[in-house]
Amino acid sequence: MSAVRFFDGIDWSCAWFSTVRPVATELLAAADWRSWLNHQAHQLALRNHRGLPLQFIPQEDLPEGVAYEAHISASGCVPTRENLHDFFNALVWLRFPLIKRQLNALQAAQIAQLGIGKSRGPARDAATIFDENAALLVVADDARGDSLTEALRQHDWQQAFITQREAFGQCAEVWSFGHALMEKLVAPYKAITAHSWVVRVSPEFFTADADEKCRWLDSQVAAQLEQHSLTTADYTPLPVLGIPGWWPEQDLAFYQDTQVFRPARQARR
Repeated sequence: MSAVRFFDGIDWSCAWFSTVRPVATELLAAADWRSWLNHQAHQLALRNHRGLPLQFIPQEDLPEGVAYEAHISASGCVPTRENLHDFFNALVWLRFPLIKRQLNALQAAQIAQLGIGKSRGPARDAATIFDENAALLVVADDARGDSLTEALRQHDWQQAFITQREAFGQCAEVWSFGHALMEKLVAPYKAITAHSWVVRVSPEFFTADADEKCRWLDSQVAAQLEQHSLTTADYTPLPVLGIPGWWPEQDLAFYQDTQVFRPARQARR
């Protein structure tokens, strides 16, 4: 009888895992998950921002005193522990290599400039939040997309999730990105909240297949991060179990729970 692996028991049918499901399905059939990750990285010719081949290495191979992000930047080697957090991180590298590469470049540059201290600094903090907890809120670049985005920014949850419920799947999609976010969603609870990053697309986006969408998002968002000075103000809170179709029993009472679906803070006068 084979030993239980740390990622066995995950319900891959859940909507929030659709981002990484295609690569996870193949990995689950592999005899050695880390070897499979490195084989895939080689097949996809993945490289870091310095052009070095990407490899997934055991955590103990990270030299003592060397920062995690700095090591990836300098060597192309991603320290990967045998736990869900690093497992999802590796899967996201395979699905969104350009975004991950750009985030690593941002974080490594901040480490080189400011060093490692008790505080990451605002730019590195914003990059870490994206890396760990982001969800891509993909909306049509039209009036419907604008309306939904504004409702979410204003924390008008009933407008976004009930009145405009049909927008999801027609002119809006949510793609999980953060590996810590996915780790939490292995055992979902109502209060899980992502930091959403808005991506505006043409209506034709929603007719493409999943792999084509993924490649486009990877390229587009990586370019946005390269051209934009990332700050924590760029994100909008998104209670993920409120996304239509992501959780059962999404009735009016579900969205009236203000401990989760909190009203927007009023600006001080």
